[in-house]
Amino acid sequence: MAGRLRDKVVLITGASRGQGEAEARLFASEGARVVLTDVLDAEGEAVAKELGEAARYHHLDVTRETEWSAAVDAARASFGGIDILVNNAGIGLPPVRFEARPLDEHHRIIDVNLHGVHLGMRAVTPVMTERGGGSIVNISSIDGLVGVAGMVSYTASKFAVTGMTRAAALELGRKGIRVNSIHPGVIDSPLVQTAPPEVLDRLQRVLEKQAIPRAGTPEEVAYLALYLASDESSYCTGAQFAIDGGHLAGPYREGYDD
Repeated sequence: MAGRLRDKVVLITGASRGQGEAEARLFASEGARVVLTDVLDAEGEAVAKELGEAARYHHLDVTRETEWSAAVDAARASFGGIDILVNNAGIGLPPVRFEARPLDEHHRIIDVNLHGVHLGMRAVTPVMTERGGGSIVNISSIDGLVGVAGMVSYTASKFAVTGMTRAAALELGRKGIRVNSIHPGVIDSPLVQTAPPEVLDRLQRVLEKQAIPRAGTPEEVAYLALYLASDESSYCTGAQFAIDGGHLAGPYREGYDD
């Protein structure tokens, strides 16, 4: 079904590579005009150039309110407004016991993963309201649904995104703005690909216990984001959508499926 986002304007954070890039490419192919944002300017500009006249790149540090205002203004100037926001930007650091995590790392994780999403929703709400509604898709994690040892700061940030999504959906629903969260499991993204060997070994052990024993792809996450961005999900808000190869369903046990 082509053109699922025809005439829609989308702003995507963290769009220079990985899941954000996959979302930008897919959304553009479905008729959207896309504003890619990131702090990786060279990569983001290259992707936008490939996508042609339907795309623009704008520098955005999601932790800075003034940069959010500038990005929204850029979307207005280029395409007239914003109908869809995908809060994709996020960071993660290798596992460490919470008492050993340096406080500056803790604050950085919370600042990007939580405050960045909060600032994004605040920034786009007025323009979406003017346009009669819209869709906000917040990228959380399965770590925003279950606890993970060694990942206290990251897990806290993603749980907060889950709760913030639900609360914002209640506030914004009467304005025609839907807010949902996506919860990826292990995805073959640059964040995972550049992880230390001990982290990769740990992730491989996790994958071997899943119903679908492999990592997901950025494109698979992008298709779920497309559904939530489109009018096809018009009755979905305040909801959590896991895409995790069955991880949350429980570990696969040999012989139990005979």
